[in-house]
Amino acid sequence: MFDIDINSRTPIYEQLYRKVIELIIKGVLGEGDKLPSVRALALDLHVNANTIQKAYTLLERDGIIYSLAGRGSFIAKPDHLLAQEYILGDFDKAVTAALQSGITSGALCERIDTIAANQGGDSQ
Repeated sequence: MFDIDINSRTPIYEQLYRKVIELIIKGVLGEGDKLPSVRALALDLHVNANTIQKAYTLLERDGIIYSLAGRGSFIAKPDHLLAQEYILGDFDKAVTAALQSGITSGALCERIDTIAANQGGDSQ
């Protein structure tokens, strides 16, 4: 569930931070779900416990998780604005890469309209 890429240029703590948010958005993790302990996750991922602690600290700072002394870390009530910002941040990166590769804004808009129509969403 908490897979990381040790060959990635993205720091492991950041990968874990993003993975937790992704799992919340996808509904795999929900409010009140308990996360693995820092030590257990560090052993499972074969990384230093300080790396896991750094990710958990950032997640708690941003209100994504909360900790209870002696009981562990849990998923907080989802913040839909945070989820939207996370998704739109990835969208912005994808659009920037597409524009830089020569895809026109018109082609991107058409693609969005097609996806929205297939999802039953409003394309306007």
